[in-house]
Amino acid sequence: MIFTQEHEELKRTTRSFIENEINPFADEWELAGHFPAKEVFKKMGVLGLLGITKPEKFGGIALDYSFEVAFAEEIGGAICGGVPLSIGVQTNMATPALAQFGSDQLRHEFLAPALTGEMIASIAVSEPAAGSDVASITTTAVKSGDDYIINGSKMWITNATQADFFCLLANTSEGSRHKNKSLIIVPANLPGISIGEKLHKLGMRSSDTAPVFFDNVRVPQRYLIGEEGKGFTYQMLQFQEERLFGAAMNLKYLELCINSTIDYTRERKAFGQSLLDNQMIHFRLAEMQTEIEALRSMLYRATEKHIVGDDISLLASMTKLKAGKLTREIPDSCLQFWGGMGYIEETIVNRIYRDCRLTAIGGGADEVMMGIISKMMGTHPGKKK
Repeated sequence: MIFTQEHEELKRTTRSFIENEINPFADEWELAGHFPAKEVFKKMGVLGLLGITKPEKFGGIALDYSFEVAFAEEIGGAICGGVPLSIGVQTNMATPALAQFGSDQLRHEFLAPALTGEMIASIAVSEPAAGSDVASITTTAVKSGDDYIINGSKMWITNATQADFFCLLANTSEGSRHKNKSLIIVPANLPGISIGEKLHKLGMRSSDTAPVFFDNVRVPQRYLIGEEGKGFTYQMLQFQEERLFGAAMNLKYLELCINSTIDYTRERKAFGQSLLDNQMIHFRLAEMQTEIEALRSMLYRATEKHIVGDDISLLASMTKLKAGKLTREIPDSCLQFWGGMGYIEETIVNRIYRDCRLTAIGGGADEVMMGIISKMMGTHPGKKK
């Protein structure tokens, strides 16, 4: 994948936004466990950063997914993981299915204001007993006249406390658990919706995450995305872009981890020399940078295939798996080189260590990725290649 002048312009715009509108406030937002999403998103909307691949008819720019990857790479230059995560929810987790399958009326009502930052979007799929096992969700949406009546609860919902609407996955019928689900847009201000206490997380502290409860919430059936019963399929498609976006978002964050470790170990003296002079350290840093480049190459290849409409289930799962492993291994190795200072929360390596741990869990855990890969390889029990 080759970045054109247009890609580079987008990257410069995004990099400037991160440097001026996010990084100066990151420490404050991390401490507060919250950032002003609507204020930040409105500024992004003015720059067109929330609708890069979305239809022009609804305020998007309608570029191909390589531009989204370029954007995601640059927002990884933030000195916290939580704000880029919340941005990713808005652009690549809660709105792709709406943009692709929603009715024009639904897209005018919800997608258009999400692209300007006037509305905050949130994806409501995971439940207390159904995280990576999406097919096991129990939230229901039962027809009543022209409405759905929604009951259930969702867990670990990013942007929950500031959301204007949820892209909700619910069971709309009995039968096969892969064919009885639908995606429904649910405005956050409807009667019967309650937001639980904000969760205190290991990392990603500047993004607000909370449980959401639905008690006889009445939603018009016209808020259905696409066809009833296709929700599981739509969500699996959303996952593909979420996984690519997540991998891209981590590239610069991991490089920040390595570069800050180079700076620290060069300055830190022990036993009469800089720590960086130890072969074990500079060799390990070289190895880790090589792994990041391998991840970048895999991501770019998956993106190329995605743009031309190929099935990227295997490659996206491999990319997600590789990202999950590196976001555990690289911060852990780097923190070790910082020694006692790495154990102090105020250091950047500590924050990266905490933030990156989510990558191997969210959007499908590593174990789920390995299950998908083994099935497609024909090595999973009962599956033939």
